[in-house]
Amino acid sequence: MSYSADASRYDRPSYRRAGRSGLLLPPVSLGLWHNFGPDRPADSQRALLLRAFDLGITHFDLANNYGRPVFGYAETRFGEVLKSDLLPYRDEIVISTKAGYEGWPGPYGIGGSRKHVMSSLDRSLRRLGVDHVDVFYSHRPDPDTPVEETMGALADAVRQGKALYAGISNYSPEQTRKAAEALAADGVPLTLHQHRYSMFDRTPERGLFAELARLGTGGTVFSPLAQGLLTNRYLNGTVAPESRAATSMFLSADDITETYLARAKALNALAGERGQSLAQLALSWVLRRPEVTSAVIGASSVAQLEVNTAALDAPPLTEQELAAIDPYAVDSTGA
Repeated sequence: MSYSADASRYDRPSYRRAGRSGLLLPPVSLGLWHNFGPDRPADSQRALLLRAFDLGITHFDLANNYGRPVFGYAETRFGEVLKSDLLPYRDEIVISTKAGYEGWPGPYGIGGSRKHVMSSLDRSLRRLGVDHVDVFYSHRPDPDTPVEETMGALADAVRQGKALYAGISNYSPEQTRKAAEALAADGVPLTLHQHRYSMFDRTPERGLFAELARLGTGGTVFSPLAQGLLTNRYLNGTVAPESRAATSMFLSADDITETYLARAKALNALAGERGQSLAQLALSWVLRRPEVTSAVIGASSVAQLEVNTAALDAPPLTEQELAAIDPYAVDSTGA
């Protein structure tokens, strides 16, 4: 069946500017880190992508290693859906991808060298079936490569038209400043920084947000739901066999502690007072920050995607609500 986008797709989101750039992103973006590997049905993946676009989610976040255990599988799947359904809407879509983590065997398959960064981008473009991505990130700082080399490769990608904007991910405040300086020396601004941020990981509040504001760089937040800890999945203290705590390398049953449960249940109660789910409250909380351009979420089903994006319909958090949340929004909970 041929796809036709929902005519009302732009009615809900209030798009946010990425720092001082001209780029606008939806407040919630769809990340393909999880749920887009070969172990998931292709029809379900297609349904997620199309429903996301119908909901006004124009930004799809990928990387060269997404789709485990097959590196790049998520890009391949997205490229197939782009070709079959979304290609007429390409100019309405922001595709981001990254290089830095392992993408193929050998010494050039990982890191921040020019060799890796440029080769990774070319591989991503082939898998996606496009001639450029909108945002290209250095996925992580490489201590063995000068930042000038990594940023020089990003700048060249922009100059060559293979990417429209340059970004970095997982860089500390000081590393962010140095990366921005290196890009500026090549005449390219640092448009986006993608970093982890949630009620249970407040690291960016300790210097990074201030640096992004100073630089005029936007923030795209990953893991705003703390790998599922800020959902109702674990509130009863049990770990289902198919849950992320039972199957992921990034979360384990050991993270479901009594301290976590006490904080999560308190936050869930506060969410209920607002008529929200815990996940919706967690998204509202992340999006309260002016430095956050977009929260990148994953979804295992269309229903989950719809419920979580309903956070955008809630009123802003009040000062009183933020004060009530703060004692339970504790850094390193579940870590």
